[in-house]
Amino acid sequence: MKINNFITRAFFGALYVALLLTGILINSTAFTVIFGLIAVLALNEFYSLLEANSEVRVSKPLNIAGGLLLFIGSVIFSMSGIIYALAGFIVFMLILFVSELYCKRANPLLSIAYSLFGIIYIAVPLSLSTRLVFSGNGFHSEYLLALFVFIWLNDSFAYLTGMLLGKHRLFERISPKKSWEGFFGGLIFTVLSSFAFHHFFPETALPIWIALSIGVVIAGTFGDLFESLIKRTLGVKDSGILIPGHGGILDRFDSTLFAIPAVAVLLIFLN
Repeated sequence: MKINNFITRAFFGALYVALLLTGILINSTAFTVIFGLIAVLALNEFYSLLEANSEVRVSKPLNIAGGLLLFIGSVIFSMSGIIYALAGFIVFMLILFVSELYCKRANPLLSIAYSLFGIIYIAVPLSLSTRLVFSGNGFHSEYLLALFVFIWLNDSFAYLTGMLLGKHRLFERISPKKSWEGFFGGLIFTVLSSFAFHHFFPETALPIWIALSIGVVIAGTFGDLFESLIKRTLGVKDSGILIPGHGGILDRFDSTLFAIPAVAVLLIFLN
């Protein structure tokens, strides 16, 4: 049984990585389709999780559409600079507020708050990822590629170091298994990998790659902890069952949703 679980986990993990790399490395169309699909799946999972484990009701199809409009508008804006590309999302915001006049929910303000929470938590970071791949002269995905590689390395080496050396809990109230030893183990190996990125992409200075790797580790750790807080609050173990052996899409993207804004801000200041 354990061998079957391992094979299942490995197969779907490899499929997940292959899908992401396709969206990152092929071209702008592949990026838009795959990351737009991720946005839809993540938003659907988030709002389904809320409705199944709380008394709050939201307009799930409307919110998913709004998040997708924000992502697509961000793609167009990043490629062309046309600010009107975000008009669809502005219309969504107006519809969201007006719709609560007709839904007759017990607590419409709470419904709006949860709706906006999902947009801010999921759609905004994924929309910011467009700033990491589009520039004035085309599609360049090295920063987004580095972000995911940093996250994967940090997760792997934090787990291994924590398992071997972990004694001091990092945030026991939220995640009892995480340790400071694991955190620094993941950080060290992730920073070392930034030297490899500088070798393959020397146009970006080494101090910038190092700063980005540190930023991803710190932000990604908080992202992981925040998703654990959401699951503990709602009383669930996994955010979903979309990826067999791995849980839901949010379980795979929890670090990413915090790391993308961190990298976007760091690049603004460092460049």
